[in-house]
Amino acid sequence: MTNNGGKLVIAEHSVIVARGMGVRRGGRWLLRPVTFGVPEGVVGLAGPPGAGKSTLLATFATLRRPNTGALHILGHDITNAAGQRAARAGIGYLPARFSRAEGMTAGEFVAYAAYYKRTSASAAQSMIRRFDLAEAAGTELALLPPDVRLRAGLAAACVHEPGLVLLDDPFGELCAAADPWPTGAAGPGRHSLTAAMAELIPVLRTLAPTVVVTADATETLTGWCDRLFTLARGRLAEQPTHSAAARRGRSPADRRGAVAPRGALHPQTVDAMPRRRPARRALPQMSLPSLALPHLPLPLPQLAKVRPGRSPAESATGV
Repeated sequence: MTNNGGKLVIAEHSVIVARGMGVRRGGRWLLRPVTFGVPEGVVGLAGPPGAGKSTLLATFATLRRPNTGALHILGHDITNAAGQRAARAGIGYLPARFSRAEGMTAGEFVAYAAYYKRTSASAAQSMIRRFDLAEAAGTELALLPPDVRLRAGLAAACVHEPGLVLLDDPFGELCAAADPWPTGAAGPGRHSLTAAMAELIPVLRTLAPTVVVTADATETLTGWCDRLFTLARGRLAEQPTHSAAARRGRSPADRRGAVAPRGALHPQTVDAMPRRRPARRALPQMSLPSLALPHLPLPLPQLAKVRPGRSPAESATGV
């Protein structure tokens, strides 16, 4: 997306292209009809709870169709079935609070994502190593700390090496976990949140050529996203990012680089983040097949490409 005199316009080589697209839910516009494009880079989308961020992200993930207008994802028209299937092969989608699969270990969760996306078990093993999950692979998701659980979710979302990654409020659980602690600059909860985000933000920037990430507060996304937009009362508006990385510009190869080492970034904006409401109550446990991960004594391979064809579940993209 770019902003030209207050108007959102389509940028060259946009990964997401919307023309007159509008999204409604419950009789109200979550996104009033608008034309815009999302180019390569890290794009933040902030807005108050209930503004429609999750619904808009699910629309980008092809889980629902826009109520009006046209939407192209990775060059495919998602308003028809063939375009949906082609777009889904290149999308990695991580919904908020994915830990509802509480009976699965981190390793099983990544392995199931690899099976769902029709990629290899070695790709799952590669992601487990890439996201530093070897020690946590045998632990149930519900028992992991929020930052490690998020790494497992990112590994599952990116196991098929997508060109577009959609992350719905990835820092929500981290912020909620910090709430019981003193939130001043020297408080233990704020210190833990700052350290966790310092490790995770470089990871998010290397997931794919295009990453769209949402948050309730603009402060969560300010300083590290290439572009920052707000959604309120059905309208998109661009905000300054104050991002040094955005001013320098980064190539797709940079964003596909190795995961940054822990502690590589210390964003100053974390201390300004507002307190977050507690996490929502989890839904009942979801039953999924338990898949054991083989132990393969192989060097880190190139991630397997998704093979064409239908995924086992036709109605959703999964993670």
